[in-house]
Amino acid sequence: MVQAWYMDKSADDPRRPHRGEPARPVGLEQLRGLGVLYWQLDADKYENDPELEKIRKERNYSWMDIITICKDKLPNYEEKIKMFYEEHLHLDDEIRYILDGSGYFDVRDKEDRWIRIFMEKGDMITLPAGIYHRFTLDEKNYVKAMRLFVGDPVWTAYSRPADHFEARGQYLEFLAQTA
Repeated sequence: MVQAWYMDKSADDPRRPHRGEPARPVGLEQLRGLGVLYWQLDADKYENDPELEKIRKERNYSWMDIITICKDKLPNYEEKIKMFYEEHLHLDDEIRYILDGSGYFDVRDKEDRWIRIFMEKGDMITLPAGIYHRFTLDEKNYVKAMRLFVGDPVWTAYSRPADHFEARGQYLEFLAQTA
């Protein structure tokens, strides 16, 4: 089951857990209130998993590829890691399914505080279009993930501030409705 918590304010190595003191865990219900969706799947059978196929069909996730993020496999590794960790949003949902390894997605809550979501093998997450977020590996420095899209992939990240985009406005309207 996914683990999530409010982060401390330390600027220390982002690959560390950064659990706030006192500990403030975040549950699936609170993540859903931010538009973040989560599934636990069997990553060992991702190539023939009826549960994954059902989710893809229901949510129209028609495009898929697999990325391995580690020094040996990802060209321009250091540059990409820094880019992934810059706070940004996308105009489309970001869907990731962890097939091996682990890392962190950080998302902003309604009060603009960071929530860290620990993702490991079998975890699948959807971050809604317009949510400010970032990604980093953990101290193991390795993750293999499936990237899914509705239609053709769009890789554009918009660094904060990006409040002028329609996707951001729609996301803020969603948050207002869940308040």
